[in-house]
Amino acid sequence: MSSNSFGKLLTVTTFGESHGPAIGCVLDGCPPGLAIAPEEFRHDLERRATGKSRHTSARREADDVEILSGVYEGLTTGTPIALLIRNTDQRSKDYANIASQFRPGHADYAYWQKYGIRDPRGGGRSSARETTMRVAAGVIAKKWLAQRHGVTVRGYLSQLGPITPEGFDWSVVEDNPFFWPHAAQVPELESYMDALRKSGDSIGARVNVVADGVPPGWGEPIYGKLDGDLAAALMSINAVKGVEIGDGFAAVTQKGTEHRDEMTPQGFLSNHAGGILGGISTGQQVTASIVLKPTSSLRLPGRTVNVDGQPVDVITTGRHDPCVGIRATPIAEAMMALVLMDHALRHRAQCGDVGDVPPRVPGQADG
Repeated sequence: MSSNSFGKLLTVTTFGESHGPAIGCVLDGCPPGLAIAPEEFRHDLERRATGKSRHTSARREADDVEILSGVYEGLTTGTPIALLIRNTDQRSKDYANIASQFRPGHADYAYWQKYGIRDPRGGGRSSARETTMRVAAGVIAKKWLAQRHGVTVRGYLSQLGPITPEGFDWSVVEDNPFFWPHAAQVPELESYMDALRKSGDSIGARVNVVADGVPPGWGEPIYGKLDGDLAAALMSINAVKGVEIGDGFAAVTQKGTEHRDEMTPQGFLSNHAGGILGGISTGQQVTASIVLKPTSSLRLPGRTVNVDGQPVDVITTGRHDPCVGIRATPIAEAMMALVLMDHALRHRAQCGDVGDVPPRVPGQADG
């Protein structure tokens, strides 16, 4: 399994399994001199964590970050930053009955076909437990972006099954377990999830993530597009089945006169493109949206086959999220932040002095 790293100048590599002794990541390419301490990871890791409410998995992990390298006397050194989190609340016995069965909609069958072996404990490498380390790496990226460029990245749950926000207020997003932007609807969400959990079924969700303060010029043409890398990063999150940049698929019904973001001397009049044109940031808010499928691990019986190809019924016990999208907001934020930091470093490497050189007028002689 060789594709465990992403990024160019800022590279993130994760390792570990859901029920192994630990999970971890190596963040390589972070500039030196950034102050970082273990306790700074706590906030975002708690936002992603299970066991926070009755609407998520009951698994309770300590998620204490150990900084193994790349930080000296509280400052990054420019060398690889290795982060480790010990798994402390595994219940591998819950998966004993499905060790020889393939859960429908899960990665079990695909892993078996590719590698001829799989770790059935909590999904092994395909578990959302892996995203813990993305969030940890994203803490560093968020801090660097904010200090160096004034960029902020934040997200919210924009749809839970059939329910969409009836209003919007950033100030309430962090005050409820759903990252929901309209406080008056939280009781409705709780009732919906209580009924869903009682039925044993699951539901999908949608998460929006935005970045404010992104300067123009980040991203590269053709194969290094900012939106291309962002889409790939967001699609790599477990259970994500769709990514939109800006208006995304809503552009199907828009006319050109509506979709194009007209410009005036005072700036853009709209942002249907999501802050990216030709793969390069425009200086507007960068916006993206992800859709997460319903949880595949269910206690309701389903038809499948075993490793011998025989038909069997499967029932998944253990602790699972009835809606994985509820905890996906900090994960989407982390992936956007890591992509933005990578592109910020790439832009600095090639075009960091563009603002220092007067633009050349076409046809003007040198000298």
